[in-house]
Amino acid sequence: MNLNDLQNISNHFQNTQRMPVLFLGHGSPMNAIEENQFVQGFRKAATEIPKPNAILCISAHWYTQGTFVTAMDMPRTIHDFGGFPKALFDVQYPAPGSPELARETAELLVPVPVEEDHNWGLDHGAWSVIKHMYPDADIPVIQLSIDYTKPPQYHYELAAKLNKLREKGILIIGSGNIVHNLRLIDWRNINTVGAGWDWAIEAREKTNNWLVDGNFQPIIDYQKQGTFLQYAVPTPDHYLPLLYTLGLKDKSESLSLFNDELIAGSLSMTSVRIG
Repeated sequence: MNLNDLQNISNHFQNTQRMPVLFLGHGSPMNAIEENQFVQGFRKAATEIPKPNAILCISAHWYTQGTFVTAMDMPRTIHDFGGFPKALFDVQYPAPGSPELARETAELLVPVPVEEDHNWGLDHGAWSVIKHMYPDADIPVIQLSIDYTKPPQYHYELAAKLNKLREKGILIIGSGNIVHNLRLIDWRNINTVGAGWDWAIEAREKTNNWLVDGNFQPIIDYQKQGTFLQYAVPTPDHYLPLLYTLGLKDKSESLSLFNDELIAGSLSMTSVRIG
């Protein structure tokens, strides 16, 4: 990053207290319209941090070849799911975008090529949780895509380049699920909080311990950790947003967990706050 990049950020966003970083276990899209302990946890998290100037979200549901950032003035609400009630498809989250933040995000990630996108919008990994935190939709929101051609270590290291945004009132959110295996859902306990297969319980316990201990390398190298994480992370899309959150942590910062529950046997809602 050069002096011009720093000047651009300063022109658009004033210096602020260093913002926390969040990883949100977003779970079912129905959380967007249901009232439960998890959406209460999202709302509570918002009350415990300063109101952001803007939000940068890395969602499990924007999984691309290459790296993109939404750069439109008014991102559309994407209903990227099927088989749910009409009430869910009726939800709109009309938060503005921020072409300026998109441009500055791309500059911070140099030499990684980042393409400004005008077609995507806000997918449910973003709006289904942010709508509970900031229901007035008065905070600009942009999304950064996840390049599926890159390994976990790459994503962890890429995130660190975004740290300057935290000093400009930008809330960075990773949205996914640490344990996420929809093929192995326990349909008998589809709505049972605390229900988890043995491998899911082990995955939650071990990742939680690594998180709290600040031992992130086993989390990054999840593919080497054994069967329990192979079941928990059958595909990396919902897991990689966690690495973006962890990549932004300074050694001196605190880390805490909330919404830390298994549900439906094979899904964890565990969420993380840093700072």
